[in-house]
Amino acid sequence: MHKQQRVIEIKEVLKGVDDPELPSVGVLDLGMVRDIQVDSEQRIEVTMVPTFAGCPALDIIENNVKKAIEELDWVTGCSVTFSFSLKWSTDAITQRGKEQLKKHGISPPPENYKPGEEWRVNCPYCNSSYTSMENIFGPTACRSILYCRACKNPFEAMKPVIEHSIT
Repeated sequence: MHKQQRVIEIKEVLKGVDDPELPSVGVLDLGMVRDIQVDSEQRIEVTMVPTFAGCPALDIIENNVKKAIEELDWVTGCSVTFSFSLKWSTDAITQRGKEQLKKHGISPPPENYKPGEEWRVNCPYCNSSYTSMENIFGPTACRSILYCRACKNPFEAMKPVIEHSIT
């Protein structure tokens, strides 16, 4: 099998590896997987970026990714490295990832966010824009708590994290 086909097969496997803090939302759909290398001896090297540097779930994610890849019968070993020099952005979340977040009651980050601007998201339950920020600090570093004034549900939203440069 060609290396490119092997990478495609690995990506298919990684679609089933969920973020432990967001069940049903895969690490691939969150944009955490940056590179997959297959060497001549069928060892795999996966480079990932954490959503936040202090994420307490990195060890669990690393183990789950390794375990899933090593279940492929042709793989002889797998190593996972988290890069802290590469930056993760909420722009990396796939459309499928955004849909899965909503199913989990979490609004995806706002589109076209500019740093320093106030951000707003629609309710994941009723899609109303009539929402308010209740607490910028949510249950994890990457989420905030909001309230929908239309359907009266509290909900979480992914904080926008984008790469930008100061000019």
